[in-house]
Amino acid sequence: MNNRSLHVIKDIYKPYRYTIFGRAHILESTSGNVVVKEKEKDLRSLYQYLESRGFLNYPELLDDTREGINVFEYVPDTKMPKEQKAMDFMKVVALLHQKTTYYREVNEDNFKQIYENILEQIEYLRYFYTDLYERYFKSVYPSPSEYLLLRNISKIFSSLDFASHELETWYRNVQNLSKYRVCQIHNHLSLEHYHKCSKDCLLSWEKSRQDTPVLDLLNFYHCSYFDLNFEVLLQEYFRICPWSEEERQLFFLVISLPLKFEEKGTEFERVKKIREVLDYVFKTENLIRPYYSVQEEQK
Repeated sequence: MNNRSLHVIKDIYKPYRYTIFGRAHILESTSGNVVVKEKEKDLRSLYQYLESRGFLNYPELLDDTREGINVFEYVPDTKMPKEQKAMDFMKVVALLHQKTTYYREVNEDNFKQIYENILEQIEYLRYFYTDLYERYFKSVYPSPSEYLLLRNISKIFSSLDFASHELETWYRNVQNLSKYRVCQIHNHLSLEHYHKCSKDCLLSWEKSRQDTPVLDLLNFYHCSYFDLNFEVLLQEYFRICPWSEEERQLFFLVISLPLKFEEKGTEFERVKKIREVLDYVFKTENLIRPYYSVQEEQK
C-alpha cells in the first residue's frame, strides 16, 4: 500500500481510531468512517458496469484518485444467525449472476480445457489415494489414522468414479452447445465479504472477473461446506438464477472430487485431517444424491 497516500487520507479524515482488518484499513472519524485498501484494479469501471445492469450491492467508492489506494464507504455489519445471513448472501450472489448474464460463442478449446483439467485432477487423486491405500494396507499394526482411511477408502474411490462418469457425460453434452453463459463473478465469495445493514453489500471486488457462475459457487462451497446447509442455499440461488443442466452437472462433479489428505503433523492431527476428508465426501454425497434421485425418477 502507498504509505504517502495513506498519510494524506489520514490528514483529511483525522481519525480518532485506526484499525487494520486483513488488508483493509478502517478509519473512524467524526466526519464519517471510511475503508482504505490497496488499489489492485479499476473498480470505478466495474462499479459503473454493475450499476448499468441494475446491481447496486457494493460499497461506494469515495476516492480512487490517490496513488496506490482506494477509499470506500464503511458498511457496518448486523449481527444475525449465520444461516440467515447465508440465505441473504445467496440471494445477492444470485442477483449478481442473473443481472450480468450474457452468452458467448463457444470456442472448441473452451470445454476441452475444462475437461482435461478436471480429468487430470481425478487421475492424480486416484493415484494418490491408491498409493496411500497400498502403503497403509501393508501395515501389520495400522495406526488410528491409517485404519480410519482403510475402513473408508471405498467412499473416496466411489466419489472419484462418480466424478469420472459425470465428466464424460458432461463433455458429451456440451459438444452440441454453440453458446455458454458468462457473467460477472465476485471470485472471492465468503460470508466475511458480505455485510448487511442499511443495504446488502458484497465487499472485496479486487478479484472479480467475467466467467461462468459455476466458479463462484465452487469457491464458496469449498470454504463453507462444513458450516452451512447448502441444500437450502442452492434451492434459493436456483430460484433466482436458474442454471442449465450442463452447468449443474459441472458444479456437482467438481465438488464431488475428494479433498487431498495432507500427511503431516501428529497422529491426532492426521486423524483429524482424514476425518475432514471423509466429512467432505459424506456431506457432498448427501447434497448431490437428491438431485440425481429426481433424475432417475423422471427417467
